[in-house]
Amino acid sequence: MLSDKDRIFVNLYGFQDWHLKAALARGDFANTKDLLAKGPDEIVNEIKASGLRGRGGAGFPTGVKWSFMPKQSDGRPSYLVVNADESEPGTCKDRDIMRHEPFKLLEGCLIAGFAMRAKAAYIYVRGEFYREAERLEMAIGEAYEVGLIGKNACGSGFDFDIYVHRGAGAYICGEEMALIESLEGKPGRPRLKPPFPAGMGVWGCPTTVNNVESIAVTPTILRRGAAWFSGLGRPNNTGTKLFCISGHVNKPCNVEEEMGIPLRELIDRHAGGVRGGWDNLLAVIPGGSSVPLLPKATCDTVLMDFDSLRAEKSGLGTAAVIVMDKSTDIVKAIARLSKFYMHESCGQCTPCREGTGWMWRIMERLVEGRAEKAEIDQLLDISYQIEGHTICALGDAAAWPVQGLIRHFRDEIERRIDARKPVLAA
Repeated sequence: MLSDKDRIFVNLYGFQDWHLKAALARGDFANTKDLLAKGPDEIVNEIKASGLRGRGGAGFPTGVKWSFMPKQSDGRPSYLVVNADESEPGTCKDRDIMRHEPFKLLEGCLIAGFAMRAKAAYIYVRGEFYREAERLEMAIGEAYEVGLIGKNACGSGFDFDIYVHRGAGAYICGEEMALIESLEGKPGRPRLKPPFPAGMGVWGCPTTVNNVESIAVTPTILRRGAAWFSGLGRPNNTGTKLFCISGHVNKPCNVEEEMGIPLRELIDRHAGGVRGGWDNLLAVIPGGSSVPLLPKATCDTVLMDFDSLRAEKSGLGTAAVIVMDKSTDIVKAIARLSKFYMHESCGQCTPCREGTGWMWRIMERLVEGRAEKAEIDQLLDISYQIEGHTICALGDAAAWPVQGLIRHFRDEIERRIDARKPVLAA
């Protein structure tokens, strides 16, 4: 269990004031000038040494990502873009950071922007997060007022601006290239890569897109040292992580915990356990709706980190833990997710545009048992034709829940088909 002294987000629940004066008292923007004095290369190396992996879902090493940015400008400015779109069902961690710890995010933007030699940061906020965007704007105003950002930020001699951009509520804009397109004022459709954002991102300039949590933890890592952060968690899965626990638990919550905590301990300790007891558990989606579910037998022992969950053919994703007890209609639940991904597809890639609707229509029939058993394998085949064949990962996100359902609950799908056959015969 993570000790209080190792917590980064000490006001995650908003019990204390969020304004600048209170944030300064909690240690935000403390000696930021000294942190910047380390220089861009030293900051990047420290983040690399910490083992921090992106907290937005993919888990790419953050320091490595920063190092892709050009060291010398060719005349184009560089930018940091913070992905605060947070549209993954089950995920609500970035929202709480923006509401209750906005200055951690702003300081992180300043430090990351300096390390990447960027001139400004754009925080792209999900359209439905009206109050969160409002809170960020107020926090930015307070930071400008006392010189923490803007001209000569924190007295460092570095000029850095931060802007808030509100999206229009499209899930696809959580994908970095679609986010960049939307930020430029175009429809949110992913671009082909290469070129990658570090070479040609927003407005054709070098850009790094990072998740809110990834940026917000960097000041604390630099203050306390890479060795402290890398000493938490497991090798290649280091540090602390915000987990969002929802569904059939007694106390749904957001909680900061150590990477690699056992899933059962996470649910029992922080969410009051599964409704009706652990034996009433049916399945858990461990990382937001786009990752394959895990049956109870796996949930008994699995650890909550990138590598452990990948070994179980699932993923940590955004660490949004969706708990489903035995009252859940598991086939209907996954069918609902299929409908969501069908609706949110931008329609640019044929496998996703056509395949997500095809999967949803089959799933709807499977919910009622109005299908042949051969269609289960057909559905699986369609999911494989979508997975890995689209510009962005939305195709994978649509395919994986279906694959997880068939992998672990094929018996339930077949039972429904068998149960309906006598009805049809009559």
